[in-house]
Amino acid sequence: MTNTVTPPEANTEPSATYQELHRPSSDFDSRSDYLDHELEIMKPRRWRLNLPGRDFRFEWEDLVPALAGTIGITVMYSAVMSSYASAFGLGADFVIENVRVEMWVSALIFCIFVSGFMNPRANLAGNHGPMIPMIGMIAVSGGHPLALAILIAIFGMTLSLVKGGSRLVNLTSEGVAGGLLVYLGIMGAQSQINNLLDWAEGLQMGYVAFAVLFLNVVLYAFLAKIGKRWLAIPACSALAVVVALALGAPFHFSTEPGLPNLNPVYWWGSTETGWKLGLPTVQHFLASLPFAILAVAMWSPDFLGHRIFQELNYPKKAKEVLMDVDDTMAGCSVRQFVGTAFGGGNVTSSWGTYMIPAAIAKRPIPAGGILLGIMCILVATIGYPMDIAVWAPVMSIALLVGVFLPLLEAGMQMVKSTASSQTAGICIFASMVVNPVFGWALTMLLDNNGLIGDKQRAKTLSTADRLIIPGLAFVVCLAAMLAVGMIRGIPALI
Repeated sequence: MTNTVTPPEANTEPSATYQELHRPSSDFDSRSDYLDHELEIMKPRRWRLNLPGRDFRFEWEDLVPALAGTIGITVMYSAVMSSYASAFGLGADFVIENVRVEMWVSALIFCIFVSGFMNPRANLAGNHGPMIPMIGMIAVSGGHPLALAILIAIFGMTLSLVKGGSRLVNLTSEGVAGGLLVYLGIMGAQSQINNLLDWAEGLQMGYVAFAVLFLNVVLYAFLAKIGKRWLAIPACSALAVVVALALGAPFHFSTEPGLPNLNPVYWWGSTETGWKLGLPTVQHFLASLPFAILAVAMWSPDFLGHRIFQELNYPKKAKEVLMDVDDTMAGCSVRQFVGTAFGGGNVTSSWGTYMIPAAIAKRPIPAGGILLGIMCILVATIGYPMDIAVWAPVMSIALLVGVFLPLLEAGMQMVKSTASSQTAGICIFASMVVNPVFGWALTMLLDNNGLIGDKQRAKTLSTADRLIIPGLAFVVCLAAMLAVGMIRGIPALI
């Protein structure tokens, strides 16, 4: 990592403000030194007003994670609403309108206001990717989106208030974290490559996918070589569009401009409008309970992966701008309830398609979060950009170079010793058996008790950190998975 040029007053006057410590980029030997310095002098105000110029600045690097997050969340929201629409027999118009609701609410309230101005240490509340395959099962099991949201909000806020999220993150060793990131990176990359290949073969134009992938491998390698990997999402996405169109891949705009319907009564007050489900009953809450437990249980490994990217890319002194896991959980909990109350159906978590590019670009949360919020509102209102974001070449390439390849690289960087490689290997193995949450919980329990990995580390942990907390995390995750039928060969218990 580049050495940071730090002014003497940054060390001798710890009470100095961000404004007093700020220096123009021309004072530094490189742009990287300037960005490192900005991260080191920022002092975000927790749950108090943070202002541009006084507490943080906008830099042109903020546009990259903002664009990446906008593309990623458009794809994720569309996937969630399409799954719900299919399960509940709702039409394409429902999908478009519900995506608009989610983008407006999350952007205006939680990207701009919460993470941008009120608590820049709380990462943006986005989408819970691992829960997307569960959407159909939630509907079939008799779950209700509003009941699910209320339960997630309660469980998540409780975990945040007792500092449970940060405790679990701190108990996750580098070997466990590295294995988790490697697994997520490999599986996610393979999924996006397969999606792009399937799309091209469906058009009987398989050569388009090969050309897009091949040229983007070359471009990504070049960006890595010149130290501009944070430009990968806009550069590679643009290349994908140019190559696909040049080779004759079909594309057309279909989503028209419009504003979302933010009336809760329209969405939940009747069986004739909106979701056409009405308000949830006690049975809906019971059916949604295991899915809510599972969603919140998966937050810790999800948040862990995002914070690791900051730690790997930020200078060592930049402790004040690292994502606060418990504050992020609080933001996600409130966002889950508010977004669904306005009619949305998203299951929320830390916004990975924003955080990972932001960390690589050496930018803190607030400025890019505000820009992302503005972009999401524009995209949702104009409509046509949504078609570009969900077009297969753009969607797959953006997720590949912006999320999954960086995950893979970060995981490999964390595996530095024989002990950590053993732990990482077992984490990957266990994740392949069931899923990454199972792999994380089981490997953390084994690792903290010295059964695998660094045995000396286990001796330094208390009984609670060694056995009680990891054991409880594993039992809760396992029970939730058994309840909803996530373990192959074992039917759902409820």
